[in-house]
Amino acid sequence: MGKNIYIAEKPSVAKEFAKALKYNMKNRDGYMESEEAVVTWCVGHLVTMSYPEAYDEKYKRWSLDTIPFIPEEFKYEVIESVKKQFQIVSGLLNREDVETIYVCTDSGREGEYIYRLVEQQAHVQGKSRKRVWIDSQTEEEILRGIREAKDLSAYDNLSNAAYLRAKEDYLMGINFSRVLTLKYSNPIKSYLKADRAVVSVGRVMTCVLGMVVNREREIREFVKIPFYRILSRVSIEGRECSCEWKAIEGSKYYQSPQLYKDNGFLEEKEADAFIQYLEEAPAAMPVVEKVEKKKETKNPPLLYNLAELQNDSSKLFKISPDETLRIAQELYEKMLSRAVAKEIHKNISGLRNYEIAASYAAEILNVGSYKSVAKTRYVNDKQITDHYAIIPTGQGIGALSGLHPTSAKVYEIIVRRFLSIFYPAAIYQKVTLGVMMKGEFFSTGFKVLAQEGYLAVSRTSFAGKKSDGDDNGEKKEEEQEASCDDSFLEILNTLKKGRELELIGLDKKEGETSPPKRYNSGTMILTMENAGQFIEDEELRAQIKGSGIGTSATRAEILKKLVNIKYLALNKKTQIITPTQLGEMIYEVVAGAIKPLLDPRLTASWEKGLTLVADGEITENEYMVKLDDFVTRRTNTVKQMNNQSLLYNRFRYVEQFYNKRT
Repeated sequence: MGKNIYIAEKPSVAKEFAKALKYNMKNRDGYMESEEAVVTWCVGHLVTMSYPEAYDEKYKRWSLDTIPFIPEEFKYEVIESVKKQFQIVSGLLNREDVETIYVCTDSGREGEYIYRLVEQQAHVQGKSRKRVWIDSQTEEEILRGIREAKDLSAYDNLSNAAYLRAKEDYLMGINFSRVLTLKYSNPIKSYLKADRAVVSVGRVMTCVLGMVVNREREIREFVKIPFYRILSRVSIEGRECSCEWKAIEGSKYYQSPQLYKDNGFLEEKEADAFIQYLEEAPAAMPVVEKVEKKKETKNPPLLYNLAELQNDSSKLFKISPDETLRIAQELYEKMLSRAVAKEIHKNISGLRNYEIAASYAAEILNVGSYKSVAKTRYVNDKQITDHYAIIPTGQGIGALSGLHPTSAKVYEIIVRRFLSIFYPAAIYQKVTLGVMMKGEFFSTGFKVLAQEGYLAVSRTSFAGKKSDGDDNGEKKEEEQEASCDDSFLEILNTLKKGRELELIGLDKKEGETSPPKRYNSGTMILTMENAGQFIEDEELRAQIKGSGIGTSATRAEILKKLVNIKYLALNKKTQIITPTQLGEMIYEVVAGAIKPLLDPRLTASWEKGLTLVADGEITENEYMVKLDDFVTRRTNTVKQMNNQSLLYNRFRYVEQFYNKRT
């Protein structure tokens, strides 16, 4: 009887498989083996697409005569730095005594691609191939994955999408980078007085550059509008509170052009005149117009996915998405999962050994609130793809002591987010008070936490002050409400329409409109994930829902590359992202030559197409025909352009916003 071979994506995962199999494995060079099985590993990608010169030496020299370059059949080669491991893996896969190959690379498009390239390059034939699709690396999940492994052919559509994604990036990167560099490097070099200039372009990378530059220009062009709000300070049973004026129907200023929105005067003199009108005889006291009471329910947030974890980690710990991804991978190998419904009792039980969350885990088990989670919005195992939801397995708690403090904090917020879904919603009691003065309406709101619910578990051990756990502190000013204690809430509840209140005074409060915020590394990752927000057409937006820019596993690397090639600048303390002068000049080049590359709608639609291929709704050939046409048409159009002289004025425009030429 032949042996089984298990091939993982990296050595650490292979060790977990060997441990779960419980065979008497002996360590070899690049693999482990027992009488029953072999366990080996890739080290990420072992095979890559060949550069154009591998097809013909003439392609080594960049020339307009040799583009567009679209090979009929793509070539691949072993990556030189991992050649030894490839040779080991190739030899093992082709061994005569190996009967069945268990593909144990990461459960997703990229993991599929990593193995398929190896199999292709190793010319593996005549073997039974099974796909192990798992959500964590616990022993139970590994054994389940092996037991339920499907034939590898069931994942052929996913493999097709993976190959197409790589071909798309390859063809756009090579053709567009070459044509734009050949046409526009001289104007860039001349303006910057640089020795060389390469216009580096990528399907996702250039789109991200476009979003950052567009946001920066929105900020630059933003004109602040000052306005003046009117506040009445009233006394309620000896407690002072401020009510804000609003021009509702019946007000002398209703829909007046003198106002910003409906609660601020554009001219200070008009605000002063309004206060004078309210104060002059006959003086009017504030009279209660309405007291509205309602409960507000705040449900626990959805479980973390990678993009949301990267955003929160950027905000809380000031670390880059790339670092968060590294931490998530480190934790995933030790103590994280991507599925919620399976073995949930065991997950929670294990967290009783995690001191920070022990009492919450015990309470959940005691109450039994976990039993119905499979029917809630928090669980949809059908949607599990690359890094979909991140939850703790409850295992590997002992490894926490060896983690870096930041990694331990990331683990804490993951655990707290997970346990939150088993707690009830937080409930606030809200009261809105409206008063009238001389026919003008003033109002204020109060809010008190009536039931803490999940907020108890979501509040981190390292938080500087008491907060609502997942509150990001970025509420818009008009949404803010005054907090109050239970005793004052009772007083408010006794107020009736028509009751006269004591007026302490009237105030004028100056404000101004705010420009859009710059992206930080975390918000950029979320924006890349939710690219559909840029699409105005509702039908198209619905079509690409769930198809962002890039993938969860590649977005951090794309940002990192843009910073490394000096198109973007990243402030390490704040994680704020801004364009560099060079980056903005590249933006101008692309905008004048292949403008759609800057548009997130195009990039998201390509990603949607890959999803359709993976789902079997369109064929690999259909997608490739459209890709060939787009690359060929756009490359040939740029070759015919003669707009280099127009760039000088655009470069001058860009330069004024930077201290010196870079």
